[in-house]
Amino acid sequence: MRRQRGRRAAGAACAVALTLVLAGCGEDGYEPTGPFRPLPEGPPPEVGPPTESSPAPAPGDPADPNSGQSTGDPNVVATGLTVPTGLVVLPDGSAVVGERDSGRLLQVFPDRSPARELMVLPGVDTGGDGGLLGLALSPTFDEDGLFYAYVSTATDNRVVRFPIGGTPNPVFTGIPRGETHNGGGLAFGPDGALFVGTGDTGNPALAQDPASLGGKVLRIDVFGQPANASGPVFSRGFSDVTAVCPTGDQPATVFAVDESAAGPDELDELTEGTDHGWPTAGAGTIPPVLEIGNAEGGLGGCAAAGTTVFLGALDGQRVTVVQVDEAGGVSEEPEQLLAGRYGRLRTVVLDGEGALWITTSNRDGIGTPAEDDDKVLRILPPASSGSSPL
Repeated sequence: MRRQRGRRAAGAACAVALTLVLAGCGEDGYEPTGPFRPLPEGPPPEVGPPTESSPAPAPGDPADPNSGQSTGDPNVVATGLTVPTGLVVLPDGSAVVGERDSGRLLQVFPDRSPARELMVLPGVDTGGDGGLLGLALSPTFDEDGLFYAYVSTATDNRVVRFPIGGTPNPVFTGIPRGETHNGGGLAFGPDGALFVGTGDTGNPALAQDPASLGGKVLRIDVFGQPANASGPVFSRGFSDVTAVCPTGDQPATVFAVDESAAGPDELDELTEGTDHGWPTAGAGTIPPVLEIGNAEGGLGGCAAAGTTVFLGALDGQRVTVVQVDEAGGVSEEPEQLLAGRYGRLRTVVLDGEGALWITTSNRDGIGTPAEDDDKVLRILPPASSGSSPL
């Protein structure tokens, strides 16, 4: 059974009031604000070795991606996707989103121009809850045009990197693979180190096993080498780390969400060497910043800026806004955004204007999809004019 922990004190209403009187984007065609320079290198090979029992999946028949203009909803920038999971915002102000099951990468635009398919990552194994689970941009993307992805193969979970249309090369391999709890959190810190969230694959003993990469948050460099003197493991004792979100400060505060079917989901604040108590809490275990019960949880994404953390919830069908105090607790009653409005919400990413990019996950076999699901949302704060409210 998941260890039970006391919820830290919460106070009054959230200071970051992203009210839903939201402005739409421009309608006159997308104008990039910076460079997006993919560097094709020929046809990509397989990401991992498929087998007869787990062949490389074909893209299948996902709905054609459309713009959000047909919905009449200014918050919807793309429709007709299938389980969009990873998302990164590009320097030009557009975003690239990955579909978990098909391995497709699509470019979507804040002015709701039609989405553009960029490539398909082959060799992605989608058994259980595996697939294309996370995306991150190279810290030197303007120079190298590289994307990083956390993917499941027939034999492991791994991190790969590639330019659009080019070769996906393995960066870090051998992360345990299972039918459930495959992790997928992926984010670069401001120092250029890559945080990788993994899962216990349904075997809780892996989470606190120092010899296993399962149930951990790893910290590696861009070549896959440990960024810590003690090895790649940064923090341990997790059930399923679906997202990692460092703040942009230097040094960064690093948060992660830990999803569990055996107890409440958690928002955790990480430091090197910490044990977060799954499956056994003991002396020295670090308590969570916040626990969220299963009905409101199913945490699948997080974004952080300063003392504010945004959490995407699948089962809760909402974004929870959390204010974290200096002691690592919750300073105010969390705010609930978009509750029940778009169904299951997964990835949450902040862009340079303070807007939230959010993916829905209604075609994942659990949700109840609308005809135009799945969607990518971009939620602008009121009176936004290029400055972040955070």
